[in-house]
Amino acid sequence: MNSPYEGDFLREVEREVEGGEFVKMCMQCGVCAGSCPFGPHWEHTPQKLFHMIRAGQRDEVLKTDAMWMCTSCYNCVVRCPRQLPITTIMHGLASYSSRLGLAPKMQPTRDFSLRFFNNFKRAGRVNELKLTMGLYFKDGLVAGIKKGWEMRHIALGLLKAGRLNPFELLRGHRCKDTAGIEAMLATAREIEQRRAVAKP
Repeated sequence: MNSPYEGDFLREVEREVEGGEFVKMCMQCGVCAGSCPFGPHWEHTPQKLFHMIRAGQRDEVLKTDAMWMCTSCYNCVVRCPRQLPITTIMHGLASYSSRLGLAPKMQPTRDFSLRFFNNFKRAGRVNELKLTMGLYFKDGLVAGIKKGWEMRHIALGLLKAGRLNPFELLRGHRCKDTAGIEAMLATAREIEQRRAVAKP
């Protein structure tokens, strides 16, 4: 009979999630939960998520939005007595749940992350105007107009300061070497694939 530390889901996390091999080293001290500035707002703290992984609660872990709430402050990593890469594991769980199509679709952090990355990878730099417009109008035309009107004073200030250029909506500022950016991202994907294959 398997012990709680030898479950199928734990092995899956060790195999598929970046940093997943460290989950079994968590001693459930709660320092990560106590160090997190997000505090009591977590649905599941890292400590609890690691326990749930050991307990085989696959759906509960992969469908929660807890990992998406991590702010990458690294307080948990600095204070962990076992020096576990907790932030890496949290982002790894978020990425894995997204790849499987189990991540909450309307989770704001996930939505922003995907929009930011897709915006960046086209030109090597973020087109702030397109990113903002995408966020404002994601819930429809009326919602976008309403949000834009609410933020008009900030937009006017940015225009006056030269920080907002309406003409960038069409083209935006691009890196000179967009082919180099594409090559860099392709190399990163290859490294991730090699790591995945190398895992036992």
